Amino acid sequence: MSPRRSYDQYCSAARALDVVGDRWTLLIVRELLAGPRRYTDLHADLPGVSTDVLASRLKDMERDGVTIRRRLPPPAAAYVYELTARGRELLPALQALGRWGEPELGERRPTDAVRAHWFALPLLRALEGPGLVEVRLGEMHFHLHVGAEDGPVYGDGPAPREPDARLLLDTETGTALARGELALPDAVRAGRVTVTGDGAPAKALREA
Repeated sequence: MSPRRSYDQYCSAARALDVVGDRWTLLIVRELLAGPRRYTDLHADLPGVSTDVLASRLKDMERDGVTIRRRLPPPAAAYVYELTARGRELLPALQALGRWGEPELGERRPTDAVRAHWFALPLLRALEGPGLVEVRLGEMHFHLHVGAEDGPVYGDGPAPREPDARLLLDTETGTALARGELALPDAVRAGRVTVTGDGAPAKALREA
């Protein structure tokens, strides 16, 4: 494990960057907000990261108390990585960083990878809960745990149980929401997002 580098500045922002400022670290946090993940799953959903860098970052994050590594019981018997309570506290920072970065998205480049759950954090900022929300964006499915204080924040695929709200939208609308060009309540009023369900997130969107 490489020695932890430091800016050697007595400033809380600098100290935070000592821990999570390395390339890929915050994107690993983004992936682990979905809950425990195997190394192979993380590598698949972080296109462009080398195996050596991913392994190094995960070791550093475990050392710094951001993640833990544990073995699943049989029959799985695989190791997974997951966020600690302190690691989950990075969600608001990622939300703010995502909002700040909205103007940088622009048009999708031919080299840009995309995963359905990468649209989860922009939508999460616009939803009121608590509740489970299932999203169908074009041909992609993912779900959100709105207001979750521990455990997964989002996940791939349909909701694991009957959701409190379902959102149906096309990829053009999803992209506009991710760029900050369109607010979710406006998209609902314009008929670009269909909302069904009787839970708190659905009612809040219909009343907005």
